[in-house]
Amino acid sequence: MTDLSPPEQRPVAGIVLRVSAATIFAFMAAMVKIGSDHGLHPIEMIFWRFAFALPPLLLWIALRPGGLQVVKTKRPLAHLWRALIGFVAMGFGYWAITLLPLAEATAISFAAPIFATLLSAIFLLETVGWHRWSAVAMGFVGVLVIMQPQNLALPLDGLVVALVSAFGVACVIITIRQISRTERAITTVFWFTLISAVGTGFVVPFFAAGHDWTGWAIMIAIAILGGAAQLLLTASLRVAPVVVVAPFDYTQLLWAVALGWLIWSDVPSAATWTGAAIIIASGLYTLYRERRRSRPQRPVIV
Repeated sequence: MTDLSPPEQRPVAGIVLRVSAATIFAFMAAMVKIGSDHGLHPIEMIFWRFAFALPPLLLWIALRPGGLQVVKTKRPLAHLWRALIGFVAMGFGYWAITLLPLAEATAISFAAPIFATLLSAIFLLETVGWHRWSAVAMGFVGVLVIMQPQNLALPLDGLVVALVSAFGVACVIITIRQISRTERAITTVFWFTLISAVGTGFVVPFFAAGHDWTGWAIMIAIAILGGAAQLLLTASLRVAPVVVVAPFDYTQLLWAVALGWLIWSDVPSAATWTGAAIIIASGLYTLYRERRRSRPQRPVIV
């Protein structure tokens, strides 16, 4: 069986993997914020996130059936583009975490599927009915509630950076949809990691600085957590449909709130809770409509 062949469906396993990925992503985000407090630059954290993750990823691929043959690709430019927009999205995401409380940065990141719906209509020419457009509008209302543009309770630069990151993630979602038609998931993960490690390697000298053991421990932790979460995320889609596992991404917000409170004594405002609830409801309704659209119609018996 290859990564392109129909997988065995195990919804419970997929949900467990997805919740684990969301939990680890939350802890990784907390480590990024801790790293920023410790004086680490986002570019530097991103570089070492890929550099430290590449060797274990190669080992994991080598031990899989087919070994390193699975990283062969006939679409190098597509992987280059995916890596470029993925790096930009990640860079702005790390930056947003340093500028905003963890819960607010996480909540705004959930706007990515909203942007993805817009992009799928424009670039993939997908039919988007009024149900999904209503969900998109509702999602943007949720974002505005969190941002509170009437009084800007949160720093404007952090809000803008977070929205740019969410839009970048949406671009990644659309690109992966196109690449996955011909490429294995593990192939995409490998080339994203390799290209990002090499690319950031050229610019990191302009941002790097000397660090103590705590700084290096933080960057190693970010790499391990980020790599593990990415693999779990990919594995969840291997054993269960996206409409089953995707709703559990929102458990990351619960961890973000808990970690933000425990480490920085941040307590989300009522606006954050309300906006996050609206965004999550929008995302869940979009997934529900996707499931309805993909369900085969029953024959009418007359």
